Amino acid sequence: MPRQVDHEKRRRRIAEAVCALADSSGLEGVTLRDVATRAGVSMGAVQRCFRTKQEMLVFALDHIGERVTERVTERAQDRTVTAPGSTSSALKHVLGEVALVDEAHRTEARVWLAFVAQAAVAPELATVLRNRYAELHPLLVHLLRESRADDPAPRSGATPRAGHDPHQAAHTLLALADGLTTHVLIGYLTPQAALGLLSFQIDALMTASPRDAPLAPQGRGPSTAGG
Repeated sequence: MPRQVDHEKRRRRIAEAVCALADSSGLEGVTLRDVATRAGVSMGAVQRCFRTKQEMLVFALDHIGERVTERVTERAQDRTVTAPGSTSSALKHVLGEVALVDEAHRTEARVWLAFVAQAAVAPELATVLRNRYAELHPLLVHLLRESRADDPAPRSGATPRAGHDPHQAAHTLLALADGLTTHVLIGYLTPQAALGLLSFQIDALMTASPRDAPLAPQGRGPSTAGG
């Protein structure tokens, strides 16, 4: 049993080394030799943990995805960070974690996007990403349904439309959060502007009627990091 625990710890240490190298040099800069040096283990130790470089990359991506998912789940469960009874507030905090726009998560954002780019030509990595998104989807659907149930007085004449389908809304919000990761990372939006867009879209989904057309909120247009 102790040997298995040590083996798993070593795999995670190697995954952290992969992420550190991906952050500094991109995935093209990740070699088994450099990973071994960064992790403080031998080349043989890396090869005993992972049969191929691709297997190592898949594990590293799943490792960082697990870390983000754990934070998201904690946010969803910790209602102390939201206004009492406000499920939509919890939804905004959850999607803020998914978007990785906070400065403390900037490294994760760079690594995540490096893997996303590679996943376009690597089916194994694409599978990991799909599974992570699929894992987040039910949580968003649950929060969206709770948010609709919390609405004390739906507007007169408001009827369900595409945006009110919790499954479609969950896909929309997840795609928006994912896109905001890129926009903040390249400096097209500030983290504050990105969070404002998320908040606006969530509020729009909660209150829209068939006659409403989503419009960009005043003062929340594209802004550079220096603006």
